[in-house]
Amino acid sequence: MLEKKESVYEKAVLIGVINRTQDEEKVREYLDELEFLTYTAGGEVVKRFTQKIDVPNPRTFIGSGKMEEVEDFVKENEIGSVIFDDELSPVQQRNIEKLLRCKILDRTGLILDIFAQRAKTSYARTQVELAQYEYLLPRLTGLWTHLERQRGGIGMRGPGETEIETDRRIVRDRISLLKKKLEKIDKQMETQRGNRGALVRVALVGYTNVGKSTLMNVISKSKVFAENKLFATLDTTVRKVVLGNLPFLLSDTVGFIRKLPTQLVESFKSTLDEVREADLLLHVVDISHPNFEDHIESVNQILGEIGCGDKTTIMVFNKIDLYQPEEIEEDDLETVRTNKHFTIADWKQTWMRKVSGNAIFISALNKENLDAFRKQVYHAVRIIHIDRFPYNNFLYPENLDEY
Repeated sequence: MLEKKESVYEKAVLIGVINRTQDEEKVREYLDELEFLTYTAGGEVVKRFTQKIDVPNPRTFIGSGKMEEVEDFVKENEIGSVIFDDELSPVQQRNIEKLLRCKILDRTGLILDIFAQRAKTSYARTQVELAQYEYLLPRLTGLWTHLERQRGGIGMRGPGETEIETDRRIVRDRISLLKKKLEKIDKQMETQRGNRGALVRVALVGYTNVGKSTLMNVISKSKVFAENKLFATLDTTVRKVVLGNLPFLLSDTVGFIRKLPTQLVESFKSTLDEVREADLLLHVVDISHPNFEDHIESVNQILGEIGCGDKTTIMVFNKIDLYQPEEIEEDDLETVRTNKHFTIADWKQTWMRKVSGNAIFISALNKENLDAFRKQVYHAVRIIHIDRFPYNNFLYPENLDEY
């Protein structure tokens, strides 16, 4: 019997900077997310470095003293990848690579690598390939050392591995070809959306890894791939759902993330079109995440950028089974009570009161409060449906329990 091989994680180091726009706490939060991204890509973070610097070094991003500290650690611990939380210029990436003699990635490159792993369909692979080429084009000079080593692992999946002779002209031609291919697919998908008729369209949106696919499976009784990793879903999945006897279309979309690469926003235009054309958005939030309010702000910002900021939205606070507020001892008179100590009942009395009519608290995994969730979605879809088809409103009672 063959022994089962254990997966080997590539050792990685993370680097973040503290500046005017992000304090120490914010950088720690970003690096937590970067570490999860690294794990998703197949890496193991063994060390984090941070430096307080107002203006990044134009040559190496961080200062020379901190760079020497990183260089010593990389040599002593056989580090495979050094990953920066902020985007590096092509010059910075080349200079750092010469000093550290290992793979150098920034957040954008890491996200692109994860997308390359996760893209399953021809359409998703085309979208990711276009984003990779557009990211690699100004970095081709620094890419030669990668190609000569012919390495695998984090950051090395994608178009650059197989063509050592690739030059800028070939890459530009490839970008042009991929854009034409995507335009053709976009038209096909637009036709498909048009063929779905006048059914109400509902789209699941939210930060990555908040449970959208799990919720999709519960509502539609389908088997969309779901995993506790970032960007488990890349391809939009659309299912017909019936509540009572009211039909509508439900789509599961790619998750958003802070500092989302602009190349991906452009490449995944058709995926975002599902959101643009939706009549109702279900904004899923992982309430168990300590920074879920920042996640909401990031998603709302992206929704605003793609022209969906004013759509009818139901806030779905998921993972209530995992929510754990910090406790304060009764005799503790020094600790100041903050939102970290809020119960869910406390949260409902904050800004959430303003959206209380359009907010619901559930656990998709444990199926907690799903009946109330279905009723709320039914009511919202019914309003849109009756507005579109006023002649058959008698078919759909106001209360889902009346069926």
